[in-house]
Amino acid sequence: MSRTFAVLAALGLALGFAAGGASGAHAQAELKSPTMEAIKKRDQLICGVDTGIPGYAYQDSKGEWQGLDIAYCRAIADALLGSPTKVKFVGTTSKVRFSVLQSGEIDVLLRDSEQTFIRNTQLGLDEPATNFYTAQTFMVRRSLGVAHTKDLNGATICVLTGTTLETNIADYNRINNIKINTLLFDKPEEAFAAADAGRCDGYTDDGGSVAAARSTMKKPGDWMFLPETIGGLQPLGSFTRLGDQGWSRLVKWVHYAMVEGEILGVTRENVDQIKGSTKDPEMRRYLGLDGGFGKLLGVDDGWAYRIAKDIGNYGEVYDATFGSKGLGLPPGMNALYSKGGLMTTPSWK
Repeated sequence: MSRTFAVLAALGLALGFAAGGASGAHAQAELKSPTMEAIKKRDQLICGVDTGIPGYAYQDSKGEWQGLDIAYCRAIADALLGSPTKVKFVGTTSKVRFSVLQSGEIDVLLRDSEQTFIRNTQLGLDEPATNFYTAQTFMVRRSLGVAHTKDLNGATICVLTGTTLETNIADYNRINNIKINTLLFDKPEEAFAAADAGRCDGYTDDGGSVAAARSTMKKPGDWMFLPETIGGLQPLGSFTRLGDQGWSRLVKWVHYAMVEGEILGVTRENVDQIKGSTKDPEMRRYLGLDGGFGKLLGVDDGWAYRIAKDIGNYGEVYDATFGSKGLGLPPGMNALYSKGGLMTTPSWK
């Protein structure tokens, strides 16, 4: 009798979980997000970005912010507030970027920043999504006559302070028993100018930033990239404060929405045509026609459609900022997994 009762009790518990699964999911989705509530109240997203580096974030000749990270900020605002224009951009230096986020002065940090163990644990920051894969690259004057990174023994390289770049160089020096000297700067534009003026022999940063640096040189053709990278793969992406699961989850899925758009072949030009005719279940969930996925994130169901329409998919944004219409940097690791890259998403189910 006791065994029968135990089996029935277990069955009842399982059925209870099954019956309560949906309500449990909705309960999770309905968790209050202080950050999202504050953003809605002020009707504006405050996004921390770079002070000015082509490709990631910079102001054009008209004073308009452009770049990959800028597009992400606009996409988050579009998802939550219904408009890509409801964003205040705050330029942050590498030295203060994380403290500005910790203090609550900004809602999210999207500043070509590497996601690391220490930043997640010691700094107490969440790392919702990776939007750019790269590795530390060196750019030097062709006249320096070096062909490899190890040949930089005794050279001085311009570097941003408060970054993992310094640590990587120190580790590389120790491993290879050489001495690459560094000249430190707070802002990338200062480091670019110093390199161009001859105060150092080269510049190092992630590959995207180095491509941006060369584009600002008076004679870009005088500069070359060394073939080796150091420090391993660098995943760059968004940062939020720990403790606000709902906000971090939305930031994460905004990234996935942009990548999913590329996977599905949804572009700014064809999204309306697809929305009006598609019968594909995954496409319909993505565009908010079925599934009620927006409510699970605390936004309306048209959030991903707006991103596709106003911002574009990940491939479109990359092409406009770093790719053929931007700095001319091939996608490489930032291509879709189906094209030899690392970009993919969880299933939209």
